[in-house]
Amino acid sequence: MKKVILLGALSLFLVNCSKKAEAPVAEKVQPDTAATTEKTVDTLNAKSFCYMGVTGKDTVFVSIDDNLGTITGKMATKNSEKDSNKGDISGFKSGDTLKLMYEFASEGKSGNKNDIYFLQTKDGLSEGIGERDPETGTKYANESKIKYSGGRTLKPADCNLVAKALQ
Repeated sequence: MKKVILLGALSLFLVNCSKKAEAPVAEKVQPDTAATTEKTVDTLNAKSFCYMGVTGKDTVFVSIDDNLGTITGKMATKNSEKDSNKGDISGFKSGDTLKLMYEFASEGKSGNKNDIYFLQTKDGLSEGIGERDPETGTKYANESKIKYSGGRTLKPADCNLVAKALQ
């Protein structure tokens, strides 16, 4: 009888021990993958963009730095049958329009200035075409009449290639 009681107590003890061993384990907390894979967007540093447009045998190269809407950069036009020009651009961004002053050297003469406007899209830049002020010849007569179709179209380009052309 002692053997039966001893075996029963031992069985009961083993059953209780095995139940404790099978107690539910707390789930491991997985890190939030959305938080760790999200890229940080830098909104404070200047953004650089490079563009190139080819019309016939003529090529335009533009390098732009956009620092919170203030635009600086360089532009060069390499023409096949007339003088090329190269210079600096500066201005501001108004909505999706870049309103720039192009100060350039052409025909061996520096200090030339011309307003140049571009419509900026994800596909590139479209140059604005409009009537020039008869007094200055460099500024647009009426900004509201500038058209962005029919002008030069520049596509995004490799900045290393554009930088070489702008040297």
